[in-house]
Amino acid sequence: MLSKKLHEAMNAQINAELWSAYLYLSMSMDAEAKGLKGVANWFYVQFQEEQDHARIFMNYILSRDAEVKLLPIEEVRTAWTSPLEMFQDTLAHEKEVTAMINNLAAIAAEDKDYASSNMLVWFVDEQVEEEESAREMITACEAVEGNKFGLYMLDKELAARTYTQASPLATANA
Repeated sequence: MLSKKLHEAMNAQINAELWSAYLYLSMSMDAEAKGLKGVANWFYVQFQEEQDHARIFMNYILSRDAEVKLLPIEEVRTAWTSPLEMFQDTLAHEKEVTAMINNLAAIAAEDKDYASSNMLVWFVDEQVEEEESAREMITACEAVEGNKFGLYMLDKELAARTYTQASPLATANA
């Protein structure tokens, strides 16, 4: 059984994951409108991944015989000046999500809820990857800053990114 504190924090995390999805969809649409189809693709894949993250939390809460409470999603920003600014915002946002995941892990540890602690290990590892990916994209954008051909090549590279379903969902569907 989930403690009240952990249950509420996990429901808040679902909202944060869906807000993240909405943010990345907004970034994707902004990039698409600016003719950056590869950047748009990169953020669309992020959108899909964040939906997966929310679904993992929903599945977990339901598996613990608790209620999923879907809360309203707050408005997100809709325009950025450059891909660099998008990825800088992405890194800042992912650091906030990391703090939220760490808080969930702390609550689970405090509760001695070993099942939840175990489930959250995947999210702790995922956040390391999310932050690293954003930092790599910032470095790439800085490398081509002011170089239209470089941005063109980076955009082409980002167009090749594909969506892969999060492993906790893939195993759940097997």
